[in-house]
Amino acid sequence: MITAQDVNKLRTMTGAGMMDCKKALTEANGDFEKAIEILRKKGQKVSASRSDKDAKEGSVFIKVSDDKKEAVLIALNCETDFVAKNEEFLNLGKLIAETAFTKKSADKESLLNEKAGSLTINEKITELVGKIGEKLEITSFVHMKGEAIVPYIHAGSKLGVLVSLKGVNGKDVTDAGKDVGMQIAAMNPVAVDETAVDKTVIEKELEIAKAQILAEGKPANMVDKIAQGKLQKFYKDNTLVHQIFVKDNSKTVAQYLDGIQKGLSVAEFKRVSIG
Repeated sequence: MITAQDVNKLRTMTGAGMMDCKKALTEANGDFEKAIEILRKKGQKVSASRSDKDAKEGSVFIKVSDDKKEAVLIALNCETDFVAKNEEFLNLGKLIAETAFTKKSADKESLLNEKAGSLTINEKITELVGKIGEKLEITSFVHMKGEAIVPYIHAGSKLGVLVSLKGVNGKDVTDAGKDVGMQIAAMNPVAVDETAVDKTVIEKELEIAKAQILAEGKPANMVDKIAQGKLQKFYKDNTLVHQIFVKDNSKTVAQYLDGIQKGLSVAEFKRVSIG
């Protein structure tokens, strides 16, 4: 006979719901190991049945080393905002970020296979899927190293940024990093500067510019020169250090950082958003 004490014990071990625990213990004839396996299989079945669903809600999670020289940023997605605010979901996200940081995972695939206690991260996700009945997936995973890394999480934890600063020279640049993180969150630059813009993006911008110039009836021999001018405008609007600083329109981001400390600049950044 399955007692209430048995059910509570299994709930403590797995975190699954009372009725699910009772059904699993009944099916396993009171064998706890078998009951745990039954609950995991339930999670796998739910995961398979939800595989085609959209997971456009969720939260971002960040873990930064004490010396601020290394950080990870992950996005854990779910189907509804209700689940995104669930304590177990948030605890799982924190666990995944902590595991990624501790294990120095190389990529998302290796992260899913990392052990967190007796289960892998993938098994932990599947286990929670079985409990909440929604699709869960890691949609982004960033691992960054640098001279000084500053995190920024936008209100609601739907958007996260990591900013790696260089030229720090021992100065505390946390506030400056947060200001730049806010800039990245708001303005969504394509790269740090023009040298970091993807070649395919440059080619596309030049193609669009030339088509516009010809449509305006400009002389053919002037097309390339005017297109280059438009490309410079694109760099100014869309690369981080050339953008107008959102907190002070009288200067660019590069000028703002140089004003904090001569030579302070951005080495790289990553911006991850949910949805």
